[in-house]
Amino acid sequence: MPSRYSAVSDSARSVTQNLWRNSDFRSLWAGQTASQVGEHSSLVILPLIAVLTLDVGADQLGVLRAVGQAPQLLLALFVGVWVDKWRTRTVMVVADLGRALALGGAAVAALVGGLDMPVLLAVAFAVGALSVFFDVAYQASLVRLVKRDQLLQGNSAIEASRSAAQIGGPALGGTMTSLLSAPIAAAASALFFVVSFLGISRVRHRESIPAQPGGPQRVWLRIHEGLRFVAGDALLRTVCLASAAFQLSFAAMMTTYLLFLPRELHLSGTAIGLALAATGPGALVGSLLAARLPRRLGYGATLVGAAVIGDGVMLCVPALHGASVATIPALIAINLVFGAFGQLVNVAIMAVRQAVTPDAMQGRVAATITFAGMGLTPVGSLLGGLLAEHWGMRAALLVTAAGMMLSPVLMVLSPLARLGPLLPSPDKPQ
Repeated sequence: MPSRYSAVSDSARSVTQNLWRNSDFRSLWAGQTASQVGEHSSLVILPLIAVLTLDVGADQLGVLRAVGQAPQLLLALFVGVWVDKWRTRTVMVVADLGRALALGGAAVAALVGGLDMPVLLAVAFAVGALSVFFDVAYQASLVRLVKRDQLLQGNSAIEASRSAAQIGGPALGGTMTSLLSAPIAAAASALFFVVSFLGISRVRHRESIPAQPGGPQRVWLRIHEGLRFVAGDALLRTVCLASAAFQLSFAAMMTTYLLFLPRELHLSGTAIGLALAATGPGALVGSLLAARLPRRLGYGATLVGAAVIGDGVMLCVPALHGASVATIPALIAINLVFGAFGQLVNVAIMAVRQAVTPDAMQGRVAATITFAGMGLTPVGSLLGGLLAEHWGMRAALLVTAAGMMLSPVLMVLSPLARLGPLLPSPDKPQ
């Protein structure tokens, strides 16, 4: 590797202990965890309400998911510029309050009998837009809050909770929708954002934000700087492309998956929640692996191997038939493996991305990768709905799950696959 890389410090345990003594980091971690649980549970609560309560078709479900994901495509690049010149704490607490109000509005609409597709579409878009602000801000906030030698440990803790919420949140959302009424499920999800607001409000660190010229031309120039930086770095470029391939296919697969489980396998909401809940313990296992495997095997081998196993296991889902005794245990095993290796990929990818990015570019790099990766999720959701409508749910699920394998293929064809147990030096030029 180039000389700008240096070995990870041998004093990782001491660094981690010092990190958890930082009350501001603990507040950020607690708030971010609650926010991620609220976000990812709501992303399933709204579609399941549409499927189980409003009895929408595959194409309508695809539209609902696409509307909720569209802000990632429409806003991400601009949000990256704004976050680089705003205090991240302010961005996060405002985003939390906004999402709590949006979901609370959905609960009220349900209670008065006014919950329909237009209301769900409006709530989904509002939650999606505010989530873009929160997600970019929390990724930038860590770099401003902790020391450079604490980034790997801090990122591992933050990404562990994010990935657990991303994968386990749908299980919680499915369970709440099944066991509780629709308005109570939406209100419960809103409460997570209130908890996040209270936690992040406790962060006392005053961020030092460099003065930056404004104006529309300057905004576009800074967006271009972020795009050019990602495109010019081989590692970040691969992260961006692999993320785009995965998110496109994953969004399509999830749209089909949420239809396949209740309608093809005839599972109840409780059974769906139980099966998806296995991703939570899986994510915990992945967090433990992420603290060890990249240093032993190298980041490249870890990323490729984990992506192949974690994405490949979803190809087993279309082979399942009916609500037999073996169906739920099989789904639990599949989601456990997917959660573990998906978490391992998420933590390792984030560590590489943050380490090779200068502090002044963190917001824009996070937003650029969000734009390229998560920005394709509306397209994926629409595609999944169309495939399920015209090809059938089983065929659509097989095709979309196979598409997820494009991510490790792109890694293998890039320098990322050869990255060893090294991270950039803290004195890398800014």
